[in-house]
Amino acid sequence: MTKFSLMPRDDKFFDLFEAGVTNMERAAESLKELICSWESIEDKVEELIKIEHQGDTITHEIMFQLNRSFITPFDREDIGLLAHSLDDVTDLIQAAADSMLLYKVKRPGKRAQELADTLVQITSEVLKVMPLLRKHNANLEKILTSCVEINRLENLADTIYRAALSELFVDATEIADVIKWREIYEHMEGAIDMCEDVANVLESVALKHA
Repeated sequence: MTKFSLMPRDDKFFDLFEAGVTNMERAAESLKELICSWESIEDKVEELIKIEHQGDTITHEIMFQLNRSFITPFDREDIGLLAHSLDDVTDLIQAAADSMLLYKVKRPGKRAQELADTLVQITSEVLKVMPLLRKHNANLEKILTSCVEINRLENLADTIYRAALSELFVDATEIADVIKWREIYEHMEGAIDMCEDVANVLESVALKHA
């Protein structure tokens, strides 16, 4: 027996979510490039500011469409939560880069590079899973599997974050450096946490409408 979806077809939301997650993953890649190359810092931070503004534009469009749509492809609360979670990831990535420039930190070390790499991995996984929401019934198992992987990466980031803070308080010779890098690490780890929030919404939507 053919199983019909109860979600009304309204591709504009899916298009916007995919645009948002593409923009988010681009931000993660840009932050990793900044940290690993540590060159043209002001130019790279400016690029991230533009990416963050693009994310804001996408979020505003989602909320505009949500407010003018009588019927939505899934719960209105989930649409709003997903939009803001994606936007928060990009905001935190940009905040990490902006703090590096503002505080004039020295070249980032191993832990910052590990967090940046994990951030790219987890945003890439979100980028991979988001299109599956269009045909959630056929892709339910894939969505759940991807959400498990996102959770694994978030747990890995927690381990790196704790190690980074521990080493920071042991190795730093200036209290100012401790304050600066603790904030930067918090932004990066927060962005990764928000990716897990995105995954939680995707999992919830998929299960509710399966």
